[in-house]
Amino acid sequence: MTEYLHYFTGLSRRLLEGCKKTATDGTVLFTPDGVGNYDALWVRDLGYMAEYCGDLFRPQELEQCIEFILLGQRQDGWIPDRVEADGCPVYSAGAKGSPVGLANLDNTPFLVSVVHSYLELPGASAAALGRWVDALDKGMACIPLSPDGLVYNDPAHPHSPYGFTDTVCKTGRLFYESLLYWRACRQLAELFRRCGGREALAAGYENRARRVEQHLEQLYDPESGLYFAAELDCRQPDVWGAAFLLYIGFPASEERRQALARWLTENQSRYLYRGQACHLPDAAPWQKLLIEVLPGEYQNGAYWATASGWVWYVLRKTDPAGARQLLEDLADDFKSGGCCECVAPGYRKLPEYVVSAVNVRGPLRTGLMEDATAL
Repeated sequence: MTEYLHYFTGLSRRLLEGCKKTATDGTVLFTPDGVGNYDALWVRDLGYMAEYCGDLFRPQELEQCIEFILLGQRQDGWIPDRVEADGCPVYSAGAKGSPVGLANLDNTPFLVSVVHSYLELPGASAAALGRWVDALDKGMACIPLSPDGLVYNDPAHPHSPYGFTDTVCKTGRLFYESLLYWRACRQLAELFRRCGGREALAAGYENRARRVEQHLEQLYDPESGLYFAAELDCRQPDVWGAAFLLYIGFPASEERRQALARWLTENQSRYLYRGQACHLPDAAPWQKLLIEVLPGEYQNGAYWATASGWVWYVLRKTDPAGARQLLEDLADDFKSGGCCECVAPGYRKLPEYVVSAVNVRGPLRTGLMEDATAL
C-alpha cells in the first residue's frame, strides 16, 4: 500500500501547488481545482486540504487563509461558503447573485476543521486561536437544529446542505450534516479548552455532541441497512455518510458499526465505479433538487473520489483485496483520464480537482499509520 501513499501524496502536492491563486491583498488562496473553474477560496475544500494534507502546507499559508475567510463573516454569524480573490464573501452555493438555497449548513463546521488542523502543525500560532474561537462560536450558533440537537433543514426555506450535495434539497433532520456538526462540536470543545478559562463553553459543545450521539439513530433505516440522508425530502440511504461515520469514529453502537462496514463490503458493486463512490446505492438520483442536475451527472448519480478514502479505510479491515483494488482502479483512472471532480460511464467532469486526491491520501496515510502501530 505504501506505493499508493507515495502516488497520492505526490499527486496531492502537485495539485495543491497548481490550485494557488493570489488575492488582491496578497493572500495565497487554495482554490478547488487547477484550471480556474472554481475561482475562489472554498471553505470546505480548504477543510479537506488542511485535514488530509496539512503536513504539505506551511502554517502561515493556512493562517492567512483562515483570516481571509473570517473577514467575510456576516454580522449574524454566518461563515462564507467561499471568498473571492477581491475579498467578496459568498454564503450560499451557486453563482453569486443566484444562490442555491440559503447559506450552506457546513460552512462553519469546515472552518472549525481548518483551524483544528492548523493548530496541529509545527510552528502554528497558539495566539491566533484566541482571535478565532469566538467567531467560530458565533458561526456555530447560526446552524439550525431540531429539538433533539440534529442539524435541521426547513423544507419551507431550505439551506443548501453539505457542499458536495449542495444542489440537493435534503430537508428535516439531516444525517451527514449532523455528523459534520458533531465533529465540529468535539473539535471546538478542544479548542476552547486550549484557550484556558473557557471550560463552560467547552462543556456546552461536548453536550451538543452527546445530543447528536443520542438521537442520530432516529435516521437509521433497517430496510436498507444504512442511514437516511434526510428525514423528509430525500429520505434515501446515504452511502457517503456510512463511510464517513466509520472513518471519523462516531460512537454508534458496535452492532451498528459492524452492520455499516458489512454493507459497504458486500455492496461494492452498487456504489463504486473505477474506485470512486456515488452518494446513493445504484447511482440512484435524488428525489428532490434545488436546481436541475441531469440523472447520472454531478451530484445526481455520478461517482466521486471525495468519499473513496473513507471507503478504503473501512475495506482495509473487512476486504483487503477489495481495498487494494479500489486504489488500483482509482490510480488507473486518474492516470488515464485525469484527477476529475466526478465521473460516470461516458462522463467526466473537471480535471485537476484537488479534493479527489487529498481525500484519498489522508485516510490512506492514517490507516497505514494505525496498522503499523498495531503490529
